[in-house]
Amino acid sequence: MKPIGKILALLWVLALALPSINSQAALTASVDRNRVSLGDTLRLTITATDGENVANLDLAPLAVDFEILQRSSSSNTRIVNGNRSDTRQLMVEMTPRREGTLQIPPLRVGQATTNALQLVADPPPRGSPGNDGTGTQNMGFEAELDQDSVYVQGQAILTLRVYQGINLEDLSITELKLDNAFVQPLEQNSFQRTIDGRRWMVHEVRYAIFPEQSGTLEIPAQVFSGREASPRRSLFDLGGGGRMLRRSSEPLSLSVLPRPDSYPDATWLPARNLSIEETWSTPPEQLRAGESATRTIRIRAQGLQGAQLPPVLFPPSDGLKYYPDQPVISDTENELGLAGSRVDSAALVPTRAGSWHIPEIRIPWWDTSSGELRYAVLPARDITVAAGDPLTHMTPPAPESIATVAAEPPDALSQGTPILVQQNPWQWQLLSAAMGIGWLATLLYLFYSRRRQTTNPAAPAATGNPAEKPAFQALQKACAANNPTTARKALVDWAAALSGDKTLVSLSQAAALFNDPGLNTQVQSLNAALYADAGTSWDGAALAGALKQLRAQRQSAGNGLHGRLELYPRAA
Repeated sequence: MKPIGKILALLWVLALALPSINSQAALTASVDRNRVSLGDTLRLTITATDGENVANLDLAPLAVDFEILQRSSSSNTRIVNGNRSDTRQLMVEMTPRREGTLQIPPLRVGQATTNALQLVADPPPRGSPGNDGTGTQNMGFEAELDQDSVYVQGQAILTLRVYQGINLEDLSITELKLDNAFVQPLEQNSFQRTIDGRRWMVHEVRYAIFPEQSGTLEIPAQVFSGREASPRRSLFDLGGGGRMLRRSSEPLSLSVLPRPDSYPDATWLPARNLSIEETWSTPPEQLRAGESATRTIRIRAQGLQGAQLPPVLFPPSDGLKYYPDQPVISDTENELGLAGSRVDSAALVPTRAGSWHIPEIRIPWWDTSSGELRYAVLPARDITVAAGDPLTHMTPPAPESIATVAAEPPDALSQGTPILVQQNPWQWQLLSAAMGIGWLATLLYLFYSRRRQTTNPAAPAATGNPAEKPAFQALQKACAANNPTTARKALVDWAAALSGDKTLVSLSQAAALFNDPGLNTQVQSLNAALYADAGTSWDGAALAGALKQLRAQRQSAGNGLHGRLELYPRAA
């Protein structure tokens, strides 16, 4: 078969395969909460990204455990860089029919099915959520922690819950401010709840709390306020005349456990779950010398931020070279709080044929559910690299073949005299001399222009980030006060201002800006003080001195203090 025939046959096969590929497109199903009380409403969202019509989806399989209250659908079209994507969603409001563990079975649209889900329905709540002072229960406000104790730098979920039995306006909750803890607001939920036969509108405001010091974390009482909506007497009545109602939650205490002594000398990772996986752009068993393949390693952790996850190093070896890319750090939210993700990728280029052993990656982490040390392991692998393809790695022709080239004429002229193209050596020598002179002139121009820039006293200085200087002053003040918690936050703030990277939130990232052994030692001492029991002393003079020296070195380097730094230096 001629090449054009092969191409047409391949296109025909792909055209026949497209309908079957589309028919296997998967739907996704998700719920706003995985734990409800009997009488609560929850929302099931079914999302289609490949054109499936979900508006008329058969919901009969849900009737076993749920009562369908309302359904609505929406569609969205986006065009990015000429690529169009269509998203269709079906939202189902429903309430559980019984207590216990309930299943949401897969739902089918054409040849595609949704993923199965599971949730827990608790007994209906008892008691009144609040009293408005007149004997009528119209509003309530409460605070709840998902656990009584948490490990330092682990995640605890605080839920503020507003019960609304009347129409309210101008709703507000005081801002949550905690010492020695990082607070991340989560998505808010609203649903209906039946208590003692009465229907309430419930609003939940959730926060992910990451304590930074062991001991007891006090969560002060939070205040909710809202104005009772009054009926409007006319079209010109803007309302707002109802009485103001206020409620306060009970203060809470959270026990923060220190890092266990049995944990190895590695990045402290308290999580509900942690996993590691890898993908290759080209199967490792198909590698050839001189060709590159991208190795991507992803770490996922439930209950940690992406910035808390350690970097994955790609150590080079004889015959294998790695070219790492910038890491991709992200956070997603689910019913359990935050889930962090870190993706490290590098281009692997074997320089010669042979066999290599890629060692395993073993990351220790602390299971906060069971209180046990666990390891996320990426197994080692042996790869065999074949010799390079001669068609893609052609050797240069010999000098003799360059000097004289014989060209064969077409068949119709094959009986004629062969044509010989003889190169003239002095022409090539003249051309080489002209090129050499051009290169020399370029080098001289670059040398004198750079020298003129460095010796010009009127050259403008780097403007930098004006927030760097006050941030450094605050850091020095914290070190002078020997306060490890304040110093930790000030060091991270200064490093973020210095690098211009707003995603910098950890001490390990701050230390990686300089890659200085002395600074790494001081950061380890600071970490040890943060993990130690309350009352342990820490001297910040050594850290302050190291930072002053590094800052002065960067100033004297001629590049100014500012400008984006490489957070994770690449391997040689």
